[in-house]
Amino acid sequence: MDFLISKDIFYDNLSRMIPTMNKKTVLIIDHENLVCWSLAKMLKKRSCSVEIANTGRDGLLRAMHCQPDLVILDAALPDVDGLDLLEELKDNIPELPVIVMTSSYHSNLAFQAFKLGATDYVGKPFNIDMIEKAIEKIFSRQDTAQDVQPSRSKLRKKYEPDQLVGNCPSMVELFKTINLCAQNDCKTILVLGESGTGKELVTHAIHDQSARRDAPLVEVNCASIPDNLLENELFGHEKGAYTDAGSREIGVFEAAEGGTVFLDEIGDMPLNMQAKILKVIENRKFRRLGGQNDIATNVRIIAATNQDLNAMVQDGRFRGDLFYRLNMMCISLKPLRERKKCIPSMVEYFIDRLNGEYGRAVAGISSEALRMLMAHNWPGNVRELRNAIERAMMLEQGKIISTDHICIYPGAENARNGGCVFGCNMSAESAIVLPPEGISLEEVEKEYIKQALARYEGNQTKAAKCLGLSIDTLRYRRKKFGLDNYPAKTSPISAPADQKTSRDAQQAVPG
Repeated sequence: MDFLISKDIFYDNLSRMIPTMNKKTVLIIDHENLVCWSLAKMLKKRSCSVEIANTGRDGLLRAMHCQPDLVILDAALPDVDGLDLLEELKDNIPELPVIVMTSSYHSNLAFQAFKLGATDYVGKPFNIDMIEKAIEKIFSRQDTAQDVQPSRSKLRKKYEPDQLVGNCPSMVELFKTINLCAQNDCKTILVLGESGTGKELVTHAIHDQSARRDAPLVEVNCASIPDNLLENELFGHEKGAYTDAGSREIGVFEAAEGGTVFLDEIGDMPLNMQAKILKVIENRKFRRLGGQNDIATNVRIIAATNQDLNAMVQDGRFRGDLFYRLNMMCISLKPLRERKKCIPSMVEYFIDRLNGEYGRAVAGISSEALRMLMAHNWPGNVRELRNAIERAMMLEQGKIISTDHICIYPGAENARNGGCVFGCNMSAESAIVLPPEGISLEEVEKEYIKQALARYEGNQTKAAKCLGLSIDTLRYRRKKFGLDNYPAKTSPISAPADQKTSRDAQQAVPG
């Protein structure tokens, strides 16, 4: 990439630079003067030498002349794309640590930054203490002279935008873990998470960021293949191994040589096959059905499940020795209800992606519709969110997705009712039905608070837990709706099932 300055000029200038002193030099590349001022003030307190550049071109020139120990780079610069500049910096100075800052919530810029070699990532507006800790960690690493492998930067290339999206802290940590697993070539990785949280996407991300990306990634769903065929699927067979084996066929482990084998739903793998997978992990060898010789294999094994393997080990339904081998590097994905701050960026990403798929030009989502999405608990996680956005975009005739087309199902346990919490036909058994003329959300809120208090005979702790509220929030809303003395005595509950009322209440009550 020669959009700013050629490598020949870069290295010619580097060769004439004055040797640097022990004092740390930090280059800030950001067009916001207030940001530069606050960062410079913090760095000078640490006795750092500070260089400031307000454009990408100036930033690269200053990097060339001052040879900084650290660069703090804004992803949104007035003249160039910050990630393009990051790539240029890392291409020329592979060992240069770079902290990327961004205020964009449109897509997973953090993931792209790590793929291009960023050392750390922070969002704007930032916490100055957080950046100071990141800088301290980098300087400490430099002072202890930890080796950095410049060759690794050659493995980082630009790829198509990834589908893992989110700028909340838990997602940033996930991006870091993925980057760590990929660059260190972890041979066995266990990915845990509820259905729809993105276990397959994590697997693809690890493979695509690693040195194995040019080799195959082969996926096997352990739950969808009959037990008697699974061994043949994984290891292949020799000619004549069984009645219909008219010729030799290779299995997944041979097909993925040098790459990655993804064992999805490994919790459903039969015990006899678990023993054979354990042997492959330990010996890095396997044998085809009907074969006489062991075959060496060089693959990364990524296993995923939505089940509690630890509990399955205790019950004797999963081998403990296999669990401990797989659990050497574990990535646990949080359900969407525990990282709702990621929902706005996910919604924007899905709208942008689906616009391309359907040839639409939807510009965004209304604040009311977004509030509805934020209030839902998403039992189907990211997959459910994507389906909700896709359905809304197919029905929406305008440029902005409105509440009219947001359909959120109550969850798997109530799916038989076929009703929607918002904007669609609700179950006939629901305590509150949305009339054609509309209804006040405050009345909905009040009704569900009354139901929760009645169910638990005025016990605020249990009622708050049922509604997904804090005790203080419940007390405030109880007073707001004049329910201080409610219930005067225990009253019957109209909802047919505890889980249904609890979940519907969490969905209907904002915040």
